[in-house]
Amino acid sequence: MTSPQTSLWRDRRFVRFWTGQSVSQFGDRVSELALPLIAVTALHATANQVAWLTALVWAPNLLAIVLGAWVDHQAQKRRLMILADLARACVLLTLPAAYLADAVTLGQLYVVAALTGAAAVLFNTAYPPFFAHLVPRSSYIDANSKLSASRSASYIAGPAIGGALVQALSAPVAVIADALSFLASAALLRPIRVDEPATTTGGAGRCSLLRRSREGLAFVVRHPILRASLGCATTVNFFTFVSGTGLIVLFADRVLALSAGTIGLALGIGSTGALLGAVISPRISQRIGVGRSIAVGAVLFPASLAIAATATGPSWARAGTLGATEFFAGLGVMLFDVNLNSLQTAVIPDGMRSRVAGAYSTVNYGVRPIGAVAGGALATFTGLRATLITAAVGGALSLLWLLPSPIPGIRSLAPETPHMETAEGQSAETANR
Repeated sequence: MTSPQTSLWRDRRFVRFWTGQSVSQFGDRVSELALPLIAVTALHATANQVAWLTALVWAPNLLAIVLGAWVDHQAQKRRLMILADLARACVLLTLPAAYLADAVTLGQLYVVAALTGAAAVLFNTAYPPFFAHLVPRSSYIDANSKLSASRSASYIAGPAIGGALVQALSAPVAVIADALSFLASAALLRPIRVDEPATTTGGAGRCSLLRRSREGLAFVVRHPILRASLGCATTVNFFTFVSGTGLIVLFADRVLALSAGTIGLALGIGSTGALLGAVISPRISQRIGVGRSIAVGAVLFPASLAIAATATGPSWARAGTLGATEFFAGLGVMLFDVNLNSLQTAVIPDGMRSRVAGAYSTVNYGVRPIGAVAGGALATFTGLRATLITAAVGGALSLLWLLPSPIPGIRSLAPETPHMETAEGQSAETANR
């Protein structure tokens, strides 16, 4: 394993993993644009049908708590990640095949959305234990920074690349690019070897699986750091989905009266905030501490929505305000994600990582569609500006979960730091006592 002093760029295993994830992220941006376009342009789907398409991508996260418990008892997490990549590639390739046969249907789109979402949950629950043994503890923040930076870059350039591919090839054929990105990710993962701890094999029956699922959720609830971080992240997710991307675009179009091109340009330029946040997160955490970085991000991310709500003046000022909202929100979310993901990796013991990730995802991601529905209702009755302000204030109040917890006092991920037990030294059995 790489020593703390060695740059991760010199670690061939990490570079392979980072490359695969980066390619996959750019491919995802193509599908995120292409799938709704297939529904809208080729199948003339209604707004409600498109909303269901989005919901089906997230719906499998509701089963993440059970899937994570199953993954924890599998010996090779890397193989599961490769399987998830291959499954997503195969499922996506059914779309261009059906398109060439003039047989694409809305039902097929729904199945593709659900299956790719389920495969993503499998990948994401197998990811934490793999990552924890791929990267040394002292490099968790640096590694998450690099992975988040490439993800942020995909949001800046990905939509443009996706748009060009859709225009040149048609939306169903453009999906091939995402399928190829998953095949590339699987190929790059295959030669990577990590020393994963041995898993204890036990009864894999229904009761045993449910018991392990409950153990994952119980561990999160009892752990002072994980409990506070889950409450904070879930609150942020709920309120940021209240204002969702769709509502922001609607606000920019109908209230700010900006053209589609101006909206896209403002959001694109504003997206550089996420890239900057991913790059500078390690330096910020070194200066003010990991815990305080999480707290700053938890407030800055949702509170930035209030900037858009105050937009007025000439069109350039309104567009600038929209871009500033996106910039500071992106900066905040990266300060939050990079440091919180690293902290969670440091405190979760081996043997519990996947089931904890599953329990966390079920709650944290499960609240997103609820927030979106609540946002639509709120905007209908109170207006778009009031909805953005409500989301900004409510999301910023997520800080209240952190203040009484140990998180603000954590300066680094060093094992000797107060409240920072070494995850490697704590077994799953000890953790459940």
